[in-house]
Amino acid sequence: MNPVRRVGALIRNTWRNLTSMGTALVLLFLLALAAIPGALLPQRTLNASKVDQYIADHPTIGPLLDRVQAFDVFASFWFTAIYVLLFISLVGCLTPRLAEHVRSLRARPVAAPRNLARLPKHHEATVPGDAATVAADVDRALKGWRRTTRTDGDVTEISAEKGYLREFGNIVFHFSLLGLLVAIAVGKLFGYEGNVIVVANGGPGFCSASPAAFDSFRAGNTVDGTSLNPICLRVNDFDAQYLPSGQALTFAANVEYQAGDDLAGDTWRQYRLEVNHPLRLGGDRLYLQGHGYAPTFTVTFPDGQTRTQTVQWRPDDQLTLLSSGVMRFDPPGGTFPNDFERRKNQIAIQGLFAPTKQLDGTLLSSSFPSLNDPAVAIDVYRGDSGLDSGRPQSLFSLDTRLIGQNRLTKEVRVNLGEGESTRLKDGTVIRFDGAVPFINVQVSHDPAQVWVLVWSMSMMAGLLVSLVIRRRRVWVRVAPGPAGTVEVELGGLARTDNSGWGDEFEKLTGRLLPAEKLGERMTTGSERSGIA
Repeated sequence: MNPVRRVGALIRNTWRNLTSMGTALVLLFLLALAAIPGALLPQRTLNASKVDQYIADHPTIGPLLDRVQAFDVFASFWFTAIYVLLFISLVGCLTPRLAEHVRSLRARPVAAPRNLARLPKHHEATVPGDAATVAADVDRALKGWRRTTRTDGDVTEISAEKGYLREFGNIVFHFSLLGLLVAIAVGKLFGYEGNVIVVANGGPGFCSASPAAFDSFRAGNTVDGTSLNPICLRVNDFDAQYLPSGQALTFAANVEYQAGDDLAGDTWRQYRLEVNHPLRLGGDRLYLQGHGYAPTFTVTFPDGQTRTQTVQWRPDDQLTLLSSGVMRFDPPGGTFPNDFERRKNQIAIQGLFAPTKQLDGTLLSSSFPSLNDPAVAIDVYRGDSGLDSGRPQSLFSLDTRLIGQNRLTKEVRVNLGEGESTRLKDGTVIRFDGAVPFINVQVSHDPAQVWVLVWSMSMMAGLLVSLVIRRRRVWVRVAPGPAGTVEVELGGLARTDNSGWGDEFEKLTGRLLPAEKLGERMTTGSERSGIA
């Protein structure tokens, strides 16, 4: 065979196999299968620290999973390949089906088989009257069916079909699936999602003009961070209600925001931000994702100068909100003679925070998530806390290398209630001033969100139509009989679902033929050996 023809045949056969409905179903199954690692394994776009911890805990399989992009499943090359192949397969197999459906809608119902008695449903009757009148009555009774009438001498044949919406619903379902894939892809390309902690009760708030304002930010492939919708938000207070067991019942935040012209006019608008009730601004949606507490500490240095910080701590127990975290304090200028001495006298605090303290000896835990009796159990360190080392520092733990190198040494371990303090050897005083709530806000921008909803609803509508509507064909043959009578023969065929077709055909027969019959005979598929 000519090499060009051989290549052409290979391409043609590959295209036929790829665009078959069977291949599309296999690819859809593979897409669902490929999404499983994304649900079971931590994903870097959602929580990079959990990914790093997983790799550290599994030194053998962790790096291998990372190389095959198991921690970036939905951005991996293999998931994208399945996604694109499914898209191509659906386009290739649905387009011919749509064209075929359009042709079937324009075509006349098929002519009656020569032997109607061999159909699964068959009925014969002899009725009084003339053939033209009976044929006209049958045609009127078939209102709602697509029908056509054929005449051959004295014999009139009526072909009727219904249920075309079934195939239409099937096509709508698959094209909606295709549209849903496109909408999701557009959302991933042009959308972004950022998370930020906002401290309540007079906290500084945040503005979303730059990705740098977020604690974590995930951008679509076409988003460079220069065209974010500017939004400013501050939290006035946070309300939470709990069951006696500590289970959260409701929580909401009273916030103030600025967007659009409000930014230029310095106008703040109020909104009550609740779970599943996001604030929608300029195409962005602001969700209340979670909450916790931010302890406040004041460090008074030996010369009397003070530093005060309020920093969020991570809730380790979601039921009692027992939290852990770190604070780092740099001495004020002039407290020490040079930067070297200043760096050696930085203060770092690491420990636990309990909104409602519960002590087992000296071991602190929390008995309830509300701020009923706040307390902390802390280790106070002095030395180089890494503030000006140029290395990123964790919000929730100290750098163990600094402790291991004795660049950061522990001064004291102590439990403190609200308002209580401890004094270090050089006279530095550490005071626990209490805590305020914080909320985790997610800012999400998805330009295709409405289309995802539209295509999802269209999919459900198409699926419902394809399941409810049934394809049916009926043929009626009318011929003159002896002595002013008419011979009527009916045949029926269920093109999809046979369930209930027997009762449906009987009711249809009773509606098509006059009540007065001179004689009749009805047969079913069990009485015959074949179908025309």
